[in-house]
Amino acid sequence: MTVLMLALITLSITLTINAVWLYRLDIHWLGITHLVQMSPNRIMHNYYQMLGYLELPWVTNLSMSDFPTSYTGMIHFEDVKRLFLLNNVVLLVTVIPSGLYLRQLHQRAEQWRLLRSAQIAAVVPLVLAAMMAVNFNGFFVAFHKVLFRNNDWLFDPDLDPIITALPDTFFLHCFILAFALFEIGVGILYWRGKRAIKNA
Repeated sequence: MTVLMLALITLSITLTINAVWLYRLDIHWLGITHLVQMSPNRIMHNYYQMLGYLELPWVTNLSMSDFPTSYTGMIHFEDVKRLFLLNNVVLLVTVIPSGLYLRQLHQRAEQWRLLRSAQIAAVVPLVLAAMMAVNFNGFFVAFHKVLFRNNDWLFDPDLDPIITALPDTFFLHCFILAFALFEIGVGILYWRGKRAIKNA
């Protein structure tokens, strides 16, 4: 069950990271074009360059056409890249065993075993979401302090102008999407468990 939860968490993160459509919407919703004085297509071009560096192991240099990166900024991007790649590895390692486990439960008519774990797992995103609703800035700072060993994530817009194109509200939307995707996954597991009991 732990492997299954890890697969759900990493899948939710992966889908969120690659939700290019969300950033495209935020370009308009958050007025990013006005913040950086750049066309949406040009902003997206730089965003794709950033994502390519963060997600592709063979891309070792971050080079955005319109956003220079400082030394400390590059260190932070390297840290983020390592976390993204770790997430992808965990997803690849857990997704097949999780599928086999779900298949085994189905064959044995034991999908009811999913119910308790799904109920417990569903609470965590709700607690985190409540914390975000109360104080997102505090949550955001705590999140970075847990994941990163330094303060290089505190970008200076003059040295790392990319931060202007990535406002805090965009990251809030990313958290909301990741939590929602995880809740949907847990909800599907709970539904399968309930349906198995009903059909028994």
